Amino acid sequence: MSYREIITVEPGKRGGRPCIRGMRITVGDVLGWLAVGMSQAEIIEDFPELNEADILACLAFAADKEAGREMADANA
Repeated sequence: MSYREIITVEPGKRGGRPCIRGMRITVGDVLGWLAVGMSQAEIIEDFPELNEADILACLAFAADKEAGREMADANA
């Protein structure tokens, strides 16, 4: 599954930042939790609405952004 099917951007939600499946959890939130050492299992335990595919989508999104590839259509 492509991260484009998971990561959404809605202008009125979280300031238009990329979110996960329309929820109020942003890609930045997930990356921040990973950066401070939380495991995927810990994140899912704390936020059971998330799953492994969501976390991997955040990483793929960040990798594309770092490489200069932007989402053409966040909701496609």
